[in-house]
Amino acid sequence: MADITTPALGESVTEATVARWAKKPGDSVRKDEILVELETDKVSLEVASPTDGVLSEVAAEEGATVTPGALLGRVTNGAAAAAPVEKPAATVVAVKPEPAPTPPSPSPSPVMAPSAQRIATENNLDPAAIAGSGKDGRITKGDALAALETRANVPAPPATPAGTREVHAREERVRMTRLRQTIARRLKEAQTNAAMLTTFNEVDMSAVMAARAHYKDAFERRHGVKLGFMGFFVKAVVAALKQIPDVNAEIDGADIIYKNYYDIGVAVGTERGLVVPVLRDADALSLAGVEKAIGDLGRKARDGTLALEDLQGGTFTISNGGVYGSLMSTPILNAPQSGILGMHKIQDRPVAVGGQVVIRPMMYLALSYDHRVVDGQGAVTFLVAVKDAIEDPQRLLLDI
Repeated sequence: MADITTPALGESVTEATVARWAKKPGDSVRKDEILVELETDKVSLEVASPTDGVLSEVAAEEGATVTPGALLGRVTNGAAAAAPVEKPAATVVAVKPEPAPTPPSPSPSPVMAPSAQRIATENNLDPAAIAGSGKDGRITKGDALAALETRANVPAPPATPAGTREVHAREERVRMTRLRQTIARRLKEAQTNAAMLTTFNEVDMSAVMAARAHYKDAFERRHGVKLGFMGFFVKAVVAALKQIPDVNAEIDGADIIYKNYYDIGVAVGTERGLVVPVLRDADALSLAGVEKAIGDLGRKARDGTLALEDLQGGTFTISNGGVYGSLMSTPILNAPQSGILGMHKIQDRPVAVGGQVVIRPMMYLALSYDHRVVDGQGAVTFLVAVKDAIEDPQRLLLDI
């Protein structure tokens, strides 16, 4: 018999919630087949069977809180035991009926990741209609989300005829996931503990948009990745952090810790909530390297495959609310960091240039910062440095 235990959850993560069992007691399992999905306040973890056999015991039910090393269940080694045959109460002699036609063998159910199974169940998706892109045709979370999006694009059925009324619950109580609870707690702590202030500026996106339009095809052919706006902003932020190191610092008790490295968190919205994967040593990456790393982290976030190390650390954060249409906002600090840059929607607006009113693609920028570490002059200087780099991208190449 093999024990299934809670794996190590990573630095600073002390417990997890049993989100879903993919098998029930008595089910046959294969080695490395996913048995149970755990949810921490940062990521989801899938625990696989250590051996072939039968899931003989579930020690931690769905919703239970477990710690590293805690027993989740047990698998009995070997092939699945045959189901016991009930003996008839008495021997009965009967006329042998004609054999019934043998029904066709059902198609084997596709193998699904627990996270994908949950999406399919909650949204009434047919697993057989979902194309699996994982190993051996396994259906991943990304496959389920893609199928859900495809169904959403199907025209809606005709409206309900007059006189009929669909009955819906007026309220629904749903327990927050650990990730959502952690987001709520950390955002409130940031507002409570930091002397948070936000300063604004606006940036003319003409130069970056022109460079992107001119070089995007050649850039993609050369590097195999699309040229986006986030790469320019990451490089601009790193240059500004080097100029104003206070924004790259954090408070630890009575000390200020100045970071001489640049691990930039990039906020990504997922169906489970907001996560902030970290782009390590962004100052050492080329523009193409930044775009590739951001693309990889974004895909992992959407597929639910981010590892704990992808989310830990970070010295500064960039959040792009513009992808959702936000024109202006005040982002909340990602504690214990001292600064976060909010990007917003690009919108044509009339601006004065050389004494003339012209229409330019403008974006509002917002820097929220901890006033205990960063003074007003430093915050404004930082934001102007980002603005200058975006309006004149050649400054990044010349390091000025």
